Amino acid sequence: MAAYAITIFAGAFLLFQVQPILGKFILPWFGGGPGVWTVCLLFFQVLLLGGYAYAYLISRWLKPRAQAGFHLALLLASLALLPITPAETWKPQGGGNPTAQILLVLAVCVGVPYFVLSSTGPLMQHWFSRTNPGKSPYRLFALSNAGSLLALVSFPFYVETHFTRQVQARVWGWGLVAYALCSAICALKMWRASERPIQPGPLQDLSQVEGLSKPRLPGVMLWLLLPACASALLLATTNKMCQDVAVVPFLWVLPLALYLLSFIVCFENPRWYRRSLFTLGLIAALGGICWALFRGVDLSIRWQVGIYCGALFLCCMVCHGELYRLRPDPRRLTAFYLMIAAGGALGGLFVAVAAPLVFTDYYELHYSLIVCAVLFVVVDALGDEKTHPPASPGDHVPSEFSPRTLALVLTLCGFVGVDRLVVIMARHYPSIPKGYFLGLRIGWWALLIQAVVFWVARKKFRTFLHWRWVSRGWLYLGVLALGTALWTQARQTRSDAVYSTRNFYGVLKLYEERKGDPKEHHFLLQHGRITHGLQFVEPEQARWPTTYFGEESGVGLALQALPPGPRRIGVVGLGAGTLSAYARPGDYVRIYEINPEVLRLAQSRFTYLRRCAGTVEVALGDARLSMEREPPQHFDLLALDAFSSDSIPVHLLTKEAFEGYQRHLNPGAVIAVHISNHYLDLEPVVSNIGRHFNYQASLIDFDEDEDLWWLYSSTWILLTHNEAILDTPAIRQAAGKLNDGAGKVPLWTDDFASVFQILK
Repeated sequence: MAAYAITIFAGAFLLFQVQPILGKFILPWFGGGPGVWTVCLLFFQVLLLGGYAYAYLISRWLKPRAQAGFHLALLLASLALLPITPAETWKPQGGGNPTAQILLVLAVCVGVPYFVLSSTGPLMQHWFSRTNPGKSPYRLFALSNAGSLLALVSFPFYVETHFTRQVQARVWGWGLVAYALCSAICALKMWRASERPIQPGPLQDLSQVEGLSKPRLPGVMLWLLLPACASALLLATTNKMCQDVAVVPFLWVLPLALYLLSFIVCFENPRWYRRSLFTLGLIAALGGICWALFRGVDLSIRWQVGIYCGALFLCCMVCHGELYRLRPDPRRLTAFYLMIAAGGALGGLFVAVAAPLVFTDYYELHYSLIVCAVLFVVVDALGDEKTHPPASPGDHVPSEFSPRTLALVLTLCGFVGVDRLVVIMARHYPSIPKGYFLGLRIGWWALLIQAVVFWVARKKFRTFLHWRWVSRGWLYLGVLALGTALWTQARQTRSDAVYSTRNFYGVLKLYEERKGDPKEHHFLLQHGRITHGLQFVEPEQARWPTTYFGEESGVGLALQALPPGPRRIGVVGLGAGTLSAYARPGDYVRIYEINPEVLRLAQSRFTYLRRCAGTVEVALGDARLSMEREPPQHFDLLALDAFSSDSIPVHLLTKEAFEGYQRHLNPGAVIAVHISNHYLDLEPVVSNIGRHFNYQASLIDFDEDEDLWWLYSSTWILLTHNEAILDTPAIRQAAGKLNDGAGKVPLWTDDFASVFQILK
């Protein structure tokens, strides 16, 4: 057993270690947004399905010796394709949806090795079952997930901090060689045992095999739907957290580690999953998510990460715990794992591909949670006495208190009173979202319908009248009520936007506000939950720079302090095009924007670009890659405005990024970095950059005024080698003390950039 255990553990470790390694390589190429990692996860899940399908097919159609020989040949092919580092030629050349190109890069770099590693778990367990008849292979599945979990946890805390990306890729390649040797040993065992007839043998782990379900159609469908729901929750939760903080390895691996931990716990031993306990956990998860979504940016990042990850773990425990209860006997092992992998790929396709096409906002987390609740109710409702034994002898109700009578009494006596109480509470507590009260009322109606169903079906379907249905009806009520609250919150996010769209890079919403006042009538552009532009409709006011870019903001002061004459201005991040309002005749403004939908809205719904007094050009694509390809632009000022969103593109704040920026600057030019952020303190990061390149730095804070509501609070850091600019009276008067990042935060590089030390 040791050879199989080592091979499965090593394969799982390599399988999940390569995910953040390659993610770090390609993240800066495609804008550094949450969608990049989501597509990476989709690729890995689909290829995992391919590996499971391969294991299923060869175990079903090939003889044991042929299985061993074919797998060894595939191992040699994967070794021949090392190393896995992506070539520079794969960098994208422009904007647009990069999903297909990301998938292609991953397929070329790691497709075959990952495919082989994906087949390790089910194939080695199948070989183990054949060479060790009578022994349960399900603990090997838990061992596989333990290896995966170790790979994920070790990456942000050890691998990323001690090794460069190139070293990580080389060490991973040598690990693949060691794995291939272990697999060869297992193949040799299979080869030698191929002529030995399979003996049933005594069951050594009876507790793990007794009571296994037969593969009926509802059960097989749940093999697919339960892991699909868990996978969708994984990607949706990861996407949500990366939107609000940053696309960094820790926020990739934390949800994935909890997802795998639920697999380990559920498949290690059935005692760890108790339906009654995790029913309450599911209700708590739904309630916590509702609260977090309604609070939004008012909730600290620690609370958000804790709630989202806790809810993910509880929901995955429900999905995987019920999946384990439906497991087949070892003869159908590979088919079972194939359906699990297919479900994982299905959930990934829903979040990464279908959701951006179907939804105009990030609704996948809402709907995944609702589906999880519905699946739980369905699984519980379909169970029989063998799968769902009474929790205790007290579960059987004495005859004088029949389930029918008790259901009617509870429903009829409590329905009207509680329904009225909910209505009264909704009137007296207007601050509580209406979705909660609506969910409670719908839950009560559902309980009444349940009682009617009991009455109608009492003769023909006597199993419906079991006390279990009455006792668990209250739990169904809680699940349904909170699910309704989630649905209501999703509907409320559509709000009154005059236009809403979603693509690979995020959700954009356009609002038209204060239409009744000609002097305050304006359009507002939001990316996610953050304002990215505001412009008045009145022609004279439409020329005003607004939001974070007023004349007293850091970038506004810097632009006014530049020497007279034609200026060349670079801007990273278009928004509504507000900074082009500063251009004078003869000025040249070059704006870098990765999202084509932002450009379309800035050109069609706002007039900053059309009314620009100078010459303005927009380069579509990632700013860093665009600058790498372009000749020097000789900017007098470069404004980095990609950080006002709660999620920051880390790759634009590294040492290597600033080396690229410097190539495009005139001597004495200014780099203005916008560091306003709800959750992250970027001040020490930029301070370290300034010290490394010997810049003079100035911190400019602007506090909003109620009378000037169109100007938002903002924080900018100005970096320059020209002290005269920072010594102008306006900047010197507005400048604040810049916190020194030395010793607190290391210099950010492409190889390492951690957001933990800068959490507010």
